[in-house]
Amino acid sequence: MKHALPAILLALTAIGAHAQTQAPGLWEHSFTMKSPGGEMERAQAEMHKQLAAMPPAERKKIEDMMASRGVKTGAQGTTAKFCLTKEQAAKPAEPHMSGDCAQSDVKRSGNTVSYKFACTKPHPVSGEGQVSYLGDKAYTGRSSLTTQAKGVPQQMTMEMSGKWLAADCGDVKPLGASTAR
Repeated sequence: MKHALPAILLALTAIGAHAQTQAPGLWEHSFTMKSPGGEMERAQAEMHKQLAAMPPAERKKIEDMMASRGVKTGAQGTTAKFCLTKEQAAKPAEPHMSGDCAQSDVKRSGNTVSYKFACTKPHPVSGEGQVSYLGDKAYTGRSSLTTQAKGVPQQMTMEMSGKWLAADCGDVKPLGASTAR
């Protein structure tokens, strides 16, 4: 399950960024994940505990790698920065998913877009959600996810928000660009 989450989160970030015309530039996407039985919260706490217990040089290497991809995680959730180019922002493109994920039932009503999605690899994950736009520089949303951990179905919810930070993306790569260095 933990290996599927980065792909899912990137895919949902893409939904937030592309479902409606947005301001080009640097964006920050924030999200928190919760599960009814607290499994997700315990897994996140364990991850933070393991990171804190690492030797300082190893911890710094992991934190720097995450920071180089615009990702920061903490007790209040996770944030990821991404760059939306002028070309991407000019198109009110349909939501798209990355990797082995696909969306369906995309519907618009006013400033809100609802959708369903399914991912097949590395673990099956499906769900639905909606994103509401607060002008061209902010959005909020919520998704419900179903996945499996050790053969047992797991339910999760994700609260998300996005905000425009600046016209200049600095060294943050455009959304969809390779992060290989």
